[in-house]
Amino acid sequence: MRNLPIIALDFKSAEEVNTFLDQFDEELCVKIGMELFYQTGPEFIQSLKKRGHDIFLDLKLHDIPNTVSKAMEGLARLDVDLVNVHAAGGLKMMEEAKKGLRKYNPDTKIIAVTQLTSTTEAQLREEQNIQTSIEEAVLHYARRTHKAGLDGVVCSPLEAELISQELGPEFMKVTPGIRPKGAAQNDQQRITTPEDAKVLGSTHIVVGRPITQSDDPASSYQNIKESWLG
Repeated sequence: MRNLPIIALDFKSAEEVNTFLDQFDEELCVKIGMELFYQTGPEFIQSLKKRGHDIFLDLKLHDIPNTVSKAMEGLARLDVDLVNVHAAGGLKMMEEAKKGLRKYNPDTKIIAVTQLTSTTEAQLREEQNIQTSIEEAVLHYARRTHKAGLDGVVCSPLEAELISQELGPEFMKVTPGIRPKGAAQNDQQRITTPEDAKVLGSTHIVVGRPITQSDDPASSYQNIKESWLG
């Protein structure tokens, strides 16, 4: 996965995505989540690969180990650049996910979601019954992900520094919740600017609405890319 800002393609149809991407004259890194994948399927992923874009397929698999392993065998054939699971599925599930992916694909990176960037500490305690801080919960999941042999985690930039200190700078920290100065927070809770994310140790950033809902997406992307790459 190239070290460019990853644009979250939170659209409902292939037509909307293609209209959006036609505004750019360069190859991008893009994220396809559940909303888009369930509407368009594997064929659309292949069309984006033909356009030269790197793809993060963000399906957050979370099921029993055997089911996740078999699902990863299928996703391996799509030849995307990055896939993910939920670390809450446990060590065995993550190990089986990697095994399923590697059966047909030696190159795609696999990471695990720790806590969503929309999760607050109150939700962590009251809804998940995890009686620690966000930072401790995320670091615990990161340790388990590393032990399972995965390539990194999805976390907020606010936890990236802690994870780098313990698991090393090469362990991927893919961080949503990126907002340029002055942008709306929306439903994200644990957020930073692209510049701060880099300082904190993020290896990749994911940006959605500040680009996709901008009046000038290409210009907004360039500004974020310059801030991120320095």
